Amino acid sequence: MATESKNYLDPKVLSQIDKLEVRARLVVEGFISGMHKSPYKGVSVEFAQHREYVPGDDIRFIDWKIFGRSERFYIKEFEEETNLRAWMFVDQSESMAYAHDGGMSKFDYAATAAASLAFLLQQQSDAVGLSLFADQVMRSVPSSNTRQNLANLFQSLDQAKPDQKTRIGGVLQELSSSIRKRGVVMLFSDLFDDADEVLRGIRSLGQRGHDVIVFHVLDRDELEFPFERMTMFEGLEQMPELLADPSALRDAYLAEIEAFTDKVRKGCLAQRADYVRLVNDQPLDVALSSYLAARMARTKRAR
Repeated sequence: MATESKNYLDPKVLSQIDKLEVRARLVVEGFISGMHKSPYKGVSVEFAQHREYVPGDDIRFIDWKIFGRSERFYIKEFEEETNLRAWMFVDQSESMAYAHDGGMSKFDYAATAAASLAFLLQQQSDAVGLSLFADQVMRSVPSSNTRQNLANLFQSLDQAKPDQKTRIGGVLQELSSSIRKRGVVMLFSDLFDDADEVLRGIRSLGQRGHDVIVFHVLDRDELEFPFERMTMFEGLEQMPELLADPSALRDAYLAEIEAFTDKVRKGCLAQRADYVRLVNDQPLDVALSSYLAARMARTKRAR
């Protein structure tokens, strides 16, 4: 079974699985089994409070002593559960539709990553919300830890189409002012906008006390520019088509993309935001588990 699951986690195979929830479950199963335990292992032993049971809650945390006295179900909540709120900000602008031959689009890869982390967090009773954006916020799912909310999040990602222009920096500033409680913000985007504006948007989130994680989602072609013959490059986000000889562009293009990614990475680190590059030909479970393990180790050293 482990071998079969590992095969599903190849981006080419994941791209053939239509149902986002299935993809998310497979990815989560893959990186948890690979690490033997979740790096977000979440329920603190420090008890905080009780709340009434709702369908979808983990029955392991039912307080049976209270049930024996009252014949009503109550859930034990723990300190870490009551503190953690996460928001997924997923870019659905048209540039996210790009996919190298035979691969997942950047949007599908980002949506699968966001859904996988949302699934993992909800399994630990952490609250997760979603905002899909392009040049404005297109759709939002409020932060909650219920199964129905997770289903709404999956449905929103499934129905989203990457077909709009982008305005990342401005949208991030709007979103930062709309979140009242501090939490973890996970941004999934190719960040293809003015780098200074993007970093201003990320800074606005950090200034409001959020723990910001930037997942920079890129296609293999964008990093390697493997084109050889005269090629018609299709414009995205209302940019025109361009017929060009790739060999004449390669060096300048690769220098430009390296400078852009380096500026964004350094800008994130300067603002104490985590920067994680995701390339859509990487097995997603490996990419996510590597980051989560490094984050967990860094957190332990800081204590």
